[in-house]
Amino acid sequence: MAEQILSFKEMCARFDVTPRTLRYYEYIELLEPRKDGRSRLYGPREIARMTLILRGRRFGFSLEDIRQWLLLYDAKGTREQYQVWIGMADRQLKELERQRDELDAAIRDLRRLRDETEATLQSQP
Repeated sequence: MAEQILSFKEMCARFDVTPRTLRYYEYIELLEPRKDGRSRLYGPREIARMTLILRGRRFGFSLEDIRQWLLLYDAKGTREQYQVWIGMADRQLKELERQRDELDAAIRDLRRLRDETEATLQSQP
């Protein structure tokens, strides 16, 4: 099976990111495409890294957290990377749960205020 190679435009389309985003990820060294003249070519490593970057962003990790985590693989290997990932995931889960609690409280408060306002409006002649 041939190695999958994507152009800059194909990479943007596949991951639904803007060219600016993709260039920024390269600038901060999250991605290192192969260069062929002015063209950028993304192989399996960069495709996998992009998948991990976007997944990390979805979970609320900072780009620096993601960059440091990706660097671990090259420096220390999979086992160390997995161990660090577990710690990062535990911290992020606590943060997401805290944010969910804040949202739940805001929803309750807004619903209560809305209901009170509706009751006031209905009691007026």
